[in-house]
Amino acid sequence: MRAREMLSSHPQAAGVVNDALAQCIEACFDCAQVCMSCADACLAEDRSSQLARCIRLDLDCADACATTGSVLTRRTAATSALMVQMLETCADFCRLCADECDRHAGHHEHCRVCAETCRQCERACHQAATASGLTGPWLASAAR
Repeated sequence: MRAREMLSSHPQAAGVVNDALAQCIEACFDCAQVCMSCADACLAEDRSSQLARCIRLDLDCADACATTGSVLTRRTAATSALMVQMLETCADFCRLCADECDRHAGHHEHCRVCAETCRQCERACHQAATASGLTGPWLASAAR
């Protein structure tokens, strides 16, 4: 992806781009794709009904990541508090999805890949918030 290049070319950016933000945008879109693919792979498994919670969390996480990536991409006048909430929500969905996929990772490679990708996106959300100087109650717990 070329998030950094696009962000830096925006007229309001003045060439200054937060690298953590650009990496977070890319991680969000990557995670959205992987979660969608994992849900599809779960549906193709012989006993897909046993993976219903995993499928639902995959789809929820995919939507949360895609939305977060889209909102972070726009250089609007969004308040810091709203950005913290977006990043917090995305990180929470990623954590929940990763935890569920970890339960199936020993039997399904797609769940292992998804869990890993979700954890990377969760970290990227925390790093973007920290690098942006944003604060929120979830940042304290993320540091633990």
